[in-house]
Amino acid sequence: MGLRFKFNLILFFAFAIGFVSAGFFAFNILQQNAREEVLHNAGIMMASAMAIRGYTVNEIKPLLARQQKKQFLPQTVPAYAATQNIKRLRVNYPDYIYKEATINPTNPMNRAAAWEMDVVEWFRSHPEEKEFVGERNTPTGPSLFLSRPIRVKNEGCLNCHGMINDAPETMKELYGSANGFGWKMNQVVGVQVVSVPSTIPFKRAERAFFTFMGSLLGVFIIIALLLNLTLHGMIIKRIRVMSRLANEVSMGGTEQPEFEPKGNDEITSLAKSFNRMRRSLGSAINMLDDTIYNKPPR
Repeated sequence: MGLRFKFNLILFFAFAIGFVSAGFFAFNILQQNAREEVLHNAGIMMASAMAIRGYTVNEIKPLLARQQKKQFLPQTVPAYAATQNIKRLRVNYPDYIYKEATINPTNPMNRAAAWEMDVVEWFRSHPEEKEFVGERNTPTGPSLFLSRPIRVKNEGCLNCHGMINDAPETMKELYGSANGFGWKMNQVVGVQVVSVPSTIPFKRAERAFFTFMGSLLGVFIIIALLLNLTLHGMIIKRIRVMSRLANEVSMGGTEQPEFEPKGNDEITSLAKSFNRMRRSLGSAINMLDDTIYNKPPR
């Protein structure tokens, strides 16, 4: 097992540990960033819906108060206004959904689906919670949803959704008197739900992950080549020369030229020591030859 093989084996194991560790942390960070991006988009949609609701309550509804007595106008209902505005947004972004899902709605289009009812029940059993984030599968792929409870906090809501007899006649003429009544103060009657597709951000995170890991692998290959070239030029090549000279000297070839070291590193020190040993060995052999053949010492 040569020096180069041992060096590359250690380098490979060190890189493998670093590669796996970097991949683990990079994958988790990118996935977390993708999730935060989805939630950020959902938060923007929720804030937009709340802004529309506030605008409707504060500016639209007072202007149409007199007309409401003659004809009920859904446009004055905050939930209706927010839903219709987001509906226009969905023309370009069909997978982005906003809904004010209610268990007992006046408008049938707001009736909660089965999974939305589960979210309503969760808020009822966790009254201290203000927000819930979850995931669900849709026909177009996985989606992340952000939900907030619709809680009856204003007694004005009970004018339309409390007792049936107290509700505006114009509203009952439009929607009927079968649904949307019997609400109570502080009761969670539904949830605001924003559903945002997570496929695209997570695919971007996946592409970024593979790009990063490919770049990391490329950098390792370049570093490994440079280290191997450096190892060969500075260590292995010089050791091979000294090894060849040492082998020839051991076979009696003391007339071989000395290895000329260059630099000021450990290999140079080894080469100088080898040359001194070679000269000492040559002198010892000459002295031995002189003794054997009774020649006067040189």
